Amino acid sequence: MNVDIEALRSIEREKGISFDTVVDALEGALASAYKRQSGQAEEARVIIDRDSGEVTVLAQELDDDGNVLREWVDEPSDFGRIVAQTAKQVLMQRLREAERELTYGEYSGKEGDLVTGKLQIHDRGLTVLDLGNAEAVLPYAEQVPSEDYVHGTRLRAYIVEVRRSIKGPQIICSRSHPNLVRELFKLEVPEIADGTVEIKAIAREAGHRTKIAVTSSDAAVDPVGACVGARGTRVRAIVTELDEEKIDIITWSDEPAEFVANALSPAKVQEVYLYDDDGTALVVVPDYQLSLAIGREGQNARLAARLTSWRIDIKSETQFADEQAAFQAAFERGEIDEYGNPIADGGPTGVADVAAHQRRVSAAGDEASKE
Repeated sequence: MNVDIEALRSIEREKGISFDTVVDALEGALASAYKRQSGQAEEARVIIDRDSGEVTVLAQELDDDGNVLREWVDEPSDFGRIVAQTAKQVLMQRLREAERELTYGEYSGKEGDLVTGKLQIHDRGLTVLDLGNAEAVLPYAEQVPSEDYVHGTRLRAYIVEVRRSIKGPQIICSRSHPNLVRELFKLEVPEIADGTVEIKAIAREAGHRTKIAVTSSDAAVDPVGACVGARGTRVRAIVTELDEEKIDIITWSDEPAEFVANALSPAKVQEVYLYDDDGTALVVVPDYQLSLAIGREGQNARLAARLTSWRIDIKSETQFADEQAAFQAAFERGEIDEYGNPIADGGPTGVADVAAHQRRVSAAGDEASKE
């Protein structure tokens, strides 16, 4: 019996599976089919000549421990229709397994990368992307509520995890992950791709707003300008991909006060007082900038806090001045000492919050003067 070597070569080309893997699968399939015939040896192995396609069946006798006692060439009288069908089924199964393993090997090394796929299913929170040679799942928790997932549209997603399963690799993707924004900037900004510009931090509320902090290793390269692009073309491409999500690009600084001030962009900041004991930054802004600094429903301040890892307390210039005046008045009345500590029987305790605040401002001022 011979097999068609050229047919096996075509499987190699069409499926992207190595020729040896195809032949090994067929040898196993034929051995399995042989053993299913009544009256045959209890064990066998099949060898296919890689050049001629000639099939050799080696029947085997085993001892109780599974060791081969003897082996001989068998010439079965009929590898008929039933045997051929069995061999075909086993072969196809093993080819599917090989394809799944090949796909897993391809995508397991792509965790953290972007993929582009065509949306196939979007029903009751289940979204599946067709990647061409595999499918990726976009779980409900990784979707952006404001995005409309329309069947047949193409979109990019971030690979969060690749798992093995009996049905093949399960590729888990995300549209809400902050690193989706990072990878999109790598695609659009050559200075990020080559390492000249680095994204130091990202804070994102998917579908609404993202803040990224960038720095440059080359003094001649403006990191913010590189990310924005000429006439905003680079950042505009990313905003479009993210369905008009707003993106704030700020300059990263290793000086915490400066970084906090930058992070509250587009608001302008007057002063920043840092309290290392509880990781809080008190920020003073002009009165007309207060609502801008806080943002709608506190979003700007919230994202700035995530970006910098500082708790941010924002006060207007008037609020800050009133607190300072209240402190001074309480001090002059003898209710608190110069450090803001309440004096026993010194009067009402309503100044406690102001006093505590002033102690912290004084402490921050002392630290600044030392530096």
